[in-house]
Amino acid sequence: MGIELNDELIELRRAANGARARATAGPYSAEAWRPWQEASAAVHEAITKHAADTGQNRYEVEKAVITAAKAPAPPEGASDGAGAE
Repeated sequence: MGIELNDELIELRRAANGARARATAGPYSAEAWRPWQEASAAVHEAITKHAADTGQNRYEVEKAVITAAKAPAPPEGASDGAGAE
């Protein structure tokens, strides 16, 4: 059985990845890095809660979220076909 994820976890991780890219694009400053730190904390909190709520291993959930967040996001309004008949 695969790891159960939701779109919110993936989007939170993508937002953290974007914040990291912006934070590391220039010289270090606490102000520039704060959004990345806050986004990362939100991701970890959401993953921990999701893992506990679904009875899954937290490490495995995080690994799956990282992998899923690396995949290109579907175009706005596109359907993944899930639930389609």
